Amino acid sequence: MYDNYIHVSGARERNLKNINVLIPKKKITVFTGVSGSGKSSLVFDTIAAESQRQLNETYTSFIRHRMPHYGKPDVDTIENLSVAFIINQKRLGGNARSTVGTITDIYSVLRLLFSRIGEPFVGYSDVFSFNNPAGMCEHCEGLGKIETIDIERLLDKNKSLNEGAIRFPTFKPGGWRLTRYIHSGFFDNDKKLKDYSAEELKLLLYTNGIKIKNPTPEWHKTSLYEGLIPRIERSFLKKEDGEKVRYGKEIERFVVKQDCPHCHGTRLNDKVLSCKVNSKNIAQCADMQINELLYFIQSVHAPVAATIVAELENRIQHMVSIGLGYLNLSRETSTLSGGESQRIKMVSQLGSSLTELTYIFDEPSIGLHPHDISKINELMRLLRDKGNTVLIVEHDPDMIKIADHIIDMGPGAGTSGGEVVYQGNLDRLKTAGTLTGRYLSYSPELKTDTRPPKGFLSIHNAAMHNLKNLSVDIPKGVMTVVTGVAGSGKSTLINGVLPRLYPETVFIDQKGIQASKRSNIATFQVSLTLSENYLQKETV
Repeated sequence: MYDNYIHVSGARERNLKNINVLIPKKKITVFTGVSGSGKSSLVFDTIAAESQRQLNETYTSFIRHRMPHYGKPDVDTIENLSVAFIINQKRLGGNARSTVGTITDIYSVLRLLFSRIGEPFVGYSDVFSFNNPAGMCEHCEGLGKIETIDIERLLDKNKSLNEGAIRFPTFKPGGWRLTRYIHSGFFDNDKKLKDYSAEELKLLLYTNGIKIKNPTPEWHKTSLYEGLIPRIERSFLKKEDGEKVRYGKEIERFVVKQDCPHCHGTRLNDKVLSCKVNSKNIAQCADMQINELLYFIQSVHAPVAATIVAELENRIQHMVSIGLGYLNLSRETSTLSGGESQRIKMVSQLGSSLTELTYIFDEPSIGLHPHDISKINELMRLLRDKGNTVLIVEHDPDMIKIADHIIDMGPGAGTSGGEVVYQGNLDRLKTAGTLTGRYLSYSPELKTDTRPPKGFLSIHNAAMHNLKNLSVDIPKGVMTVVTGVAGSGKSTLINGVLPRLYPETVFIDQKGIQASKRSNIATFQVSLTLSENYLQKETV
C-alpha cells in the first residue's frame, strides 16, 4: 500500500509530536510552516539523518570511523527510505586554492581543452593547474596573491626611531628588534621619518644583507643589516611558529593582500599563460563571467575537441540556468554566500545518471531574485522527472507552487509547533486556514504614506568590483531596500563601499556567531545587550 511513499511513523525529534506522515516518492514535496514549526526537524533531523546513518552502516568499520557520525533519530520507523543527498546552505568554505572552477570541475575540463588544442603546446592538462608545481607561479605558489606590509600603517612618519616611529610590536622603543636599526649607524635616531630622504627610507625598509661598516659598540659584529620589510616577512609572514601565533592579531593590522606582481593574480607561470585558444589563455577564460565564457566556448570549433567543448558547454549552461552566470571560475569558494554555495552543489547533481534518489533542499530560493527562481524550479522538475524524490523546505510562494504535494507544519513555532496541520495541493492549502494558507491567500497593499528621511548617507563615484562610478544617497531614519538580480552589485555597494565611507555603521549579516562552546543564546544576548549600551551607531 505504501510502496510509493516514504512512511514516517512516530517522529519525536526535537519538537515533533509523535507524528505520522506519508511522503510521495518520485514527486516534489514542499514542507511549509513558520520558522520553528518542525520542518527541519522532520526533513533534516529525521529523514535525512536516518538515510545517512543507514548508508554509513553499509561501510566497513574502518571507513565508518572516518566519516561523520549520525545518531539514530527519535522515530519509531521510516519505511521505503532511499539514499538522500542533502543540498543545504552551508558555505563551501575551502582554502585559497579552492575556486568555483575547481569545485565544479569545470576548470578541469577547461584544462583538458587547452592541453588538446592550445597553442603553443606546453604540456598535458595537469600543467594548467595552479595547484601543480609545473604550472603554478613560483612567486605566489599558485595563490595569485601575496601578503605584504602596508607601509602607511607600519610607520608613523611624524616620529623618530627613538620616539616609536615603527608601530609593529617588538620594534618599539625598548623592543630588542629595534636595536638592529638604532645601533646600525645608518640613521639619526632622533630624526623624524618624514624628513628622511628617499635613500634613507629605502635603507630602513628594503635594503638587505649588507655588512655594517661603522656600527655602534652595541652592534653584533657578525650580523648583517636587514631592512624592516624583509625582516618582518621572514620572521612573521613566512614562518608558522609560536612567534607568528603570538603576534597574529597585531600582524593582521599591518598586512595587506595584493595581486602577485609577477603573475598579476592569474596564479600561473608565464609558460602556461603563453598557451592560447582563440587568442585567450586559460586564466583569461577563468576570469570571464560564466555567461560570457559560454559564448567563448561556443566559438571553439576544432573537430578534435568536439566532445570536450560539448561537455564544457553542458556544465557551463547548468551554471547559467541556476542563476550563477555572473560568477567566474577564478572566484574563491570561501567568498560565496550560502545561497550561492547551495546552487553550486546542485550543479554536480544535474549531470548524474543515478535515479530513485532523494534530494533534500534547504530554502533554495534564499538570495535569489524572483527572475531566477523560475530557473531553479525547472531544475527541481528535471530532478523529479529523472525518477528522483525531491523534498524542499521552503517559504517562497513561487517555489511552493511547483509542489506536487505540500506538507504544512505548525500550527505555531517551538512547543506550539511539531504537528502536520495540512497535506495536499496548493489550491486547498490556500483555504485550509493555517498560517501558511492565510499568508498565501493574502493580497498585500502598498503603503501610501512613507516616512520622510532624516538626512542621507551619500556615496559618490563608487567603482568597486562591478560598480560603474555609482553615486547614490541612502536616506537615514527610514527602511531602505536595495534590490537587483544576483550579481548586480547590491552586496558590493552595501557591504563593500558603505563601511569604508561610514565605518560607524553596524552590519547584521548571515555570518556564523563567533563564540566558544560554552556560549548559548542567553549568554550571547546578555553580552550583546551590554555592548549596545555603549554603541550609538547607524544600523544597516
